[in-house]
Amino acid sequence: MYVKDIGEFGFIRRISRGCLVRPKHVLKGIGDDAAAFVPSPGDVTLVTTDLLVERVHFLRDSTSGFNLGYKALAANLSDIAAMGGTAQEAFVSIAIPEDCPLDFLEDLYEGMKKLGAEFAVNLLGGDTTKSNLDLIINVAVVGSVPKDEILYRHTAQPEDAIFSTGFLGDSRAGLHLILNNIPVDSKEFMVLKDAHIFPKPYLREGRFLARKRYAHAAIDVSDGLSSDLGHILEESNVGARLYAEKIPVSQNLKKFCDRFEFDPVDFALAGGEDYTLLCTIPTDKAEEAVRDYVREFNQPLYPIGEINDSGRLELVYPDGKMKQIKPTGWDHFKSV
Repeated sequence: MYVKDIGEFGFIRRISRGCLVRPKHVLKGIGDDAAAFVPSPGDVTLVTTDLLVERVHFLRDSTSGFNLGYKALAANLSDIAAMGGTAQEAFVSIAIPEDCPLDFLEDLYEGMKKLGAEFAVNLLGGDTTKSNLDLIINVAVVGSVPKDEILYRHTAQPEDAIFSTGFLGDSRAGLHLILNNIPVDSKEFMVLKDAHIFPKPYLREGRFLARKRYAHAAIDVSDGLSSDLGHILEESNVGARLYAEKIPVSQNLKKFCDRFEFDPVDFALAGGEDYTLLCTIPTDKAEEAVRDYVREFNQPLYPIGEINDSGRLELVYPDGKMKQIKPTGWDHFKSV
């Protein structure tokens, strides 16, 4: 069955069930000219949006609707996390080609509803139209954060320590497995594949770092460690030094790289879509921040380097050799 068999409004009725997980402050969700909700009093409103285009960001024949919907929302939630905010409402607009089955589309919304329920994010509407060729999905998320707790990219300072909230490079390895049709014949490979398909938005962790006022600056790793850290360096007009042996790469990634003769540090630097948070923390707060973070989440906060005033991004190897690295990662208009 296809959308043309039930019509646009029949489709909207089918996907609108189960969209409200936090209805108390919502005056009107799907079904009117605009959604109406009461914002969090005293907070600043955060808005982020991502556009996903078939054959640019995903291949419909190599994913499920559920997986695609989950990841589409996760990418936006990660942006809210990077600002130290709480995600609240999501709006989904979709352009549908005639050959896209209704089951695929319903599964896509189920994926978003599943992740939305985990983080108390409502799906409040969007737009639906026809596409002549490819499936196109736009997700916008509204969140909030107290004004004096917002985390920006431009506020890193020399002598800040640089931290990552999780492993880097796993998603790129998972993508390699998918694109090359490599059999997922081990638990390690399944974990890597899931890292790409079901990325974790670090919303609670980002909110913690902001609320505790530990972090000076933050960004999520959507394009790769070197690329996204490069954004912080450029916006803050600073430099940084990373230590190769401190970059958190999982045992799963190490086994993958051993098998296929890749360098796990390269995967971490240029991978993208890990959606971990990079944050810079003043040296005099770093020890306390790590201790409180571990106590709160029972997970490490990984130190990977420090901010300096060099204006360069440098990588130091275990033997003491150092090289300047250029930001590399995903860019829609350049090859990696």
